[in-house]
Amino acid sequence: MSFLGNLIWIIFGGLFLSLAYLLLGLVFCCTIIGIPVGVQAFKLAGLALCPFGRDIEPRGGSLGAGSIVLNVIWIICGGLEMAVAHFSLGIMFCITILGIPFGMQHFKLALLALLPFGNEVR
Repeated sequence: MSFLGNLIWIIFGGLFLSLAYLLLGLVFCCTIIGIPVGVQAFKLAGLALCPFGRDIEPRGGSLGAGSIVLNVIWIICGGLEMAVAHFSLGIMFCITILGIPFGMQHFKLALLALLPFGNEVR
C-alpha cells in the first residue's frame, strides 16, 4: 500500500511539494547561519516526496535551548504558514473517503512543518 500511495502522491503534487522544500533548503544553506534550517527543509523534502510508510517521532530526551530557538526562528520565517497550508489541505482531502489517506499525510507534514527541530522522520 505504501508504494501505491507514494506513487499516487508523487503524481498528484508530491514531486512539486518536495522540489519546493528542496529549493527552500538550498536558499537557507547559502548562509552558514541558515544551514541548520536548510537541513530541516531537506528533511521535509524527503518526507514530502514519499510520506507513506514513514512516521515522525520526537527525539529522545528534552528539547535543548538551541532547538527551541531554531523552532521559533523557523515559525517566524514561514513555518507557521506551511503548517496552516498542510492542515488546510488535510481537511480538504479528508472530505472524501478516497482522500483520507492523503489528508492524514498532510496532517503529518503539518506537524513537521510547524516544529521540525526535535523531531525525527523514520
